[in-house]
Amino acid sequence: MFDVYRNDKRELLVLSNGSAIPVVCSQNNWRKKRKRVLKVSDEIKSAVQRQGYYVRSLRVTKERMI
Repeated sequence: MFDVYRNDKRELLVLSNGSAIPVVCSQNNWRKKRKRVLKVSDEIKSAVQRQGYYVRSLRVTKERMI
């Protein structure tokens, strides 16, 4: 299971359940979005296993809209 957080800059942070927010990401004010997530993509799962967290921007770019 995974915990999902969001900050004011519209960034997404995914951690394994019960993990503390890493020091690299601690400057931002994170808010928990859901209590727990059962499934995530393989890309996110491998990043969490490798480095302990996954961060990405939720901003929509023009390229994504096309």
